[in-house]
Amino acid sequence: MARLEQVLILDPPVELKFKGPFTDVVTTNLKLKNPADRKVCFKVKTTAPRRYCVRPNSGIIDPGTTVTVSVMLQPFDYDPNEKSKHKFMVQTVYAPPGITDMEAVWKDAKPEDLMDSKLRCVFELPAENEKSNDIEVNKAAAVTNAPKSDGPAMPKSASISMDDTEVRKLVEECKRLQAELMKMTDENRQLKDDGLRLRKAAQSGNPVSSTSSVTLRDNGSTALPSLLVVIAAIFIGFFLGKFVL
Repeated sequence: MARLEQVLILDPPVELKFKGPFTDVVTTNLKLKNPADRKVCFKVKTTAPRRYCVRPNSGIIDPGTTVTVSVMLQPFDYDPNEKSKHKFMVQTVYAPPGITDMEAVWKDAKPEDLMDSKLRCVFELPAENEKSNDIEVNKAAAVTNAPKSDGPAMPKSASISMDDTEVRKLVEECKRLQAELMKMTDENRQLKDDGLRLRKAAQSGNPVSSTSSVTLRDNGSTALPSLLVVIAAIFIGFFLGKFVL
């Protein structure tokens, strides 16, 4: 007994074309249209199940509707000299009334009730002009989608380097002020020691030249204001550094 002719309309009808490069997943679509007035059960089979992922691979198509099946080819090393032997088959059967179990439908289906269509797989690499066109399109899309700015924006790395420069300057300035403070502290300590020595000498009755006394007073009067200025500068630099950082 002759088998029934395929009731579904397949698009494409005989070939599934996959366009490379094949370094990533390549997807092509297969449309299944049901022109009949009855529901149709379908399932998709392949001779290379490990190389493809099919979604959906089975189901029911209502009368007058279309189902799109996505066939995803997994990445592989393409050899242009090797012809593809992969094939697909769309198998169908009219859905019985009140269907609830798809597995039971296929298990109980009689061979003369089954309909099938076979498709072969074709692998294609894009031509050179298509590659160049795709590159130009991608470049144009990148320029179009690039974020716009109201004015010239400073590169992020440049702004970061400027901040680092300011920080280094402030650190160096603080170190210099600390060094001056230590120096002035040593001078102040030396002046105090000299003053103590002079007082002891005066109490013991040893004469001290008037010139030395005048010089000591001058140095002491000069050093103390300078010390206060340095301390004030350190505190000002500290608070300014807080605000800047």
